[in-house]
Amino acid sequence: MINKKFKIKIFADGADIVTMKKYAGNKFISGLTTNPSLMKSAGINNYENFAKEIVRIINKPISFEVFADDLLNMERQANEIASWGKNIYVKIPITNTKGESTQYLVEKLNKQNIACNVTAVFTLDQVKKIIDLVDNKTPLILSVFAGRIADTGRDPIPLMKNFINLVKPKDNIEILWASTREVINIFQAEEINCHIITVPGGL
Repeated sequence: MINKKFKIKIFADGADIVTMKKYAGNKFISGLTTNPSLMKSAGINNYENFAKEIVRIINKPISFEVFADDLLNMERQANEIASWGKNIYVKIPITNTKGESTQYLVEKLNKQNIACNVTAVFTLDQVKKIIDLVDNKTPLILSVFAGRIADTGRDPIPLMKNFINLVKPKDNIEILWASTREVINIFQAEEINCHIITVPGGL
């Protein structure tokens, strides 16, 4: 459990209601994230009921992910998820399993004032395409899988710095350091002025 105040926002990652409630009560935790895989591991069978219960008891920003793989149903689910609470960010993967970009879906949702968390981002090109499309009002998080980049043997820090510099002109966009592997990543992310980092339970 994080018990130190950082400049960077700390988002707790998980899918257990008791643990999520505990994290939400921690003054050092700024928000929460979850995803369908974590929910499945936690034995959650009703996504909507789970999400609505979380929103009822937690008022910090929280990201819930669409689970459709085609763009039309992603949009439908995004609108439904966004209707469950004002503190919700709708998680949208940057591409579906067919490699199709979701950039225009993100643009559409952004213009509808739906806050999104674009996840599984790996490249500067992906970010450039998104930031060229969105406005300067609706909140948008770009979740870069820094941990997975590091798993390939590449130092993610120079790339993360580039992501952060790219979004500077957009006051509504934040870069999130995702797939955190170890505590030192929090200090690394803070040092480069990354906006948010996700921390899995038990880190």
